[in-house]
Formats: sequence, structure tokens, C-alpha cells
Amino acid sequence: MNISFTFKNFEPSDHLKGYAEKRFEKVAKYVSDAEADLQVNLLVDKFRHKADVILNSDRIHISAYEDSEDMYSTIDMVLDKLEAQLRKMREKMKNRPRQARPNKMVQMNYLSYEDLAAGSSPTIVGTDAYEPKPMSVDEAAMQLDALDNEFLVFRNAETEGVNVIYKRKNGDYGLIDPGN
Repeated sequence: MNISFTFKNFEPSDHLKGYAEKRFEKVAKYVSDAEADLQVNLLVDKFRHKADVILNSDRIHISAYEDSEDMYSTIDMVLDKLEAQLRKMREKMKNRPRQARPNKMVQMNYLSYEDLAAGSSPTIVGTDAYEPKPMSVDEAAMQLDALDNEFLVFRNAETEGVNVIYKRKNGDYGLIDPGN
């Protein structure tokens, strides 16, 4: 993160510059963009010490303003205000519902092997399309037992990918996860 300072109507001491740099470096923990710019404008207007801070990055554009009779306390107050805005934005991003993925339909074809002995290839005798339900692997195994099918196509609740669970000849279960 790039931090730049502008001092207007006063000559800052080295201690004030170091204090401001150290305090505003804390803002970097809220911003993941390395190219973010933080512009800090500090000025003195008669007896008022003012701070105006502008943060720009790819997804963030916020500003904060404070004034008081002491520049150190003005820096602390404007930094608190800026951090509060960044925390609020972070919480807002966390609570935002995830963008819904388009539902994937599964198409199942029924093949007939009756004429296979006569030398022909298996033929499709029916198709079925449905939307797999999201569930865990354990739930899918229980569902497979309850339905008494040989396999079940479901949406893995952990990975959100389409998986297939099937019964093996020895009575165990097998899981096919294409890893999408």
C-alpha cells in the first residue's frame, strides 16, 4: 500500500512524521490490494488541526475527516474513523450472500443391453434430468440406502461439486468426485 503525506500551513516535526507513518501503516491490514493508495492531508488552520484521509483501491474508495486542537489526537481520531469504515465494509462483505451458482442439471440415460448378445451396441431407452440436491457424503450414503438404488448423483455440500456415490459389490460405498 502506498501512503503519501501532505503537510499544509505548518512544518511537521520528525516525531510527528514518524508517528503518522506508524499509525497509518495499520490500515494495510484491512486492504489486500498492494496497489492501494492512502493520501493523508494534514493541515493547520488557525488553531484547528485537521486531517483528511482518502483511501483508493480497486474495490474501496473511502475518506475520513477530523479536526481538533492537537495534531496527534486528530491523527488518532481520523484513523479510528477510517478503521471503523473499513471494519464495517469487511463485515458487509462477509455477510453478503454468496452469488448463487447456476444450478447444474444432471441428465441420466437408461441403456438397454438386451440386444448386446446379438452383436449390437447398447441403446438408450429413456432419459431423465434432475437437479442434484446439496448434501454431505454421509447424507448421500443414507439416501442411497433409503432409495435402494445402485448409485446417487448429488451436489456435495462442502465442495458444491456434483458427486456420485455408488454401492460396491462388497457392500461398501464408492464416491466419484470430478473435482470441479
